[in-house]
Amino acid sequence: MSPRQSFLAIGLIVVAAMLAAMLGLLVGAKTLSVETALRVLLAPDGKIESILVWTLRLPRSLAAAAGGAGLAVSGYVLQTLTRNPLTDPGITGVTSGAVAPIVCCFVFLPWLSPAYYPFIGLAGGLAAASVTFWVSRGGQGRPLQLALGGVSVSLFLGAITTYVLLLTGPQSASLLFWLAGGFQGRTWSHLLYMLPWTITGVVGALLLRRVIGMFMLSDHAAAGMGLQLGLWKPLILILAVIPVAGVAPIAGPVAFVGLAAPHIARLLKPRGTGWEIGLSAALGALIVTAADVFARSIAIPRELPVGIVTALLGGPIFIYLVQRGRLSLAGGPR
Repeated sequence: MSPRQSFLAIGLIVVAAMLAAMLGLLVGAKTLSVETALRVLLAPDGKIESILVWTLRLPRSLAAAAGGAGLAVSGYVLQTLTRNPLTDPGITGVTSGAVAPIVCCFVFLPWLSPAYYPFIGLAGGLAAASVTFWVSRGGQGRPLQLALGGVSVSLFLGAITTYVLLLTGPQSASLLFWLAGGFQGRTWSHLLYMLPWTITGVVGALLLRRVIGMFMLSDHAAAGMGLQLGLWKPLILILAVIPVAGVAPIAGPVAFVGLAAPHIARLLKPRGTGWEIGLSAALGALIVTAADVFARSIAIPRELPVGIVTALLGGPIFIYLVQRGRLSLAGGPR
C-alpha cells in the first residue's frame, strides 16, 4: 500500500469512527433522531436533548475513540519491541499491573487524589511488564514463554485485585463494572484527564517510528545500525505503557484492542512503520467506539461493559486470523 493509499485508508477509518460516534449520540435510554442530534450539536439550547448530547454521549464517544487509539498503539509498540505477535497490554501483564495498584489505592487510600492514578498505573504497568519480560528472557523468548509469563503475572495481580474487591463491600459493584472495561458516565473532565496520556503515546510512537521500526530487526542488526539497546528498550517500553496508564483509571481494562488492531493494520500492508502506527490508532478508535455504541444499545436501558463487547466481537476475528496463518509482524502469511 502506497503512502497515498495509506493516508486514504486512515481517512476512511477515521470517518467510520466519526460515524460510529455520531450513532452514539442517537442511542441510549432516550433515542434521538438524526435531525435532533445535529441541531443540538450545532446549537446547544440547554434542553434535555442538548444535555444528553453534550454532557453524556459526546464526551463518552470521544473518550472511547481516544482510549481505543491509545491501546492500539500500545499493543503495536509492545509487539514490535518484543518481535512477538502474541504481545499486547493484557498478555504482557501491563493492564493488570496498572489496574491492581489503582484498585488498592481506591480502597485503602480513598483520600488520594485520582489525579495520581495514571502515575500509579504507569509504575504498576512497568513493574508487571518488567517481570513478564524477565520471565521471557527480555521479551526475546518464544511466544509461548511470553504468553505464560504474562498470564502468570496477570493471574497473580488479578488474585490481589479480587481479594481487595472482597474487602470493599458496597463499592464492589461499581468496581466490578469498571474492571470489565467501560465508558459509562464519562464526562469532559474524564476525557481531558485521559487525553494527555493517549496523545503522548500516539505522538511519541510516530516521532520515534524509525527507532520502533528498527526493533523489528534482531538485536544484533539493530545494534549494528547504531541503536543503543540499553537506552531505547526501556524508553520504548515506557512509551508503550503510557497510554494504558491513562486509559485504565478512566475505562478499566478494555480487552482485545491492543492485540488485534495492529494485526488488522498490518494486513492492509502499509509502507512504513509510521503508517502502521497511524492505521493501528485509527482502527483502535473505530473498534472501541463501535463497541461502546453496541454495548449501550443492545440491552436498553441497561448496558454491557465495553471490555466484554470487544472480546466477544474481536475474539472470533482473531481466531480467524490465527487459523489462516496471518498472525505475524510482517502483515501476511508466514
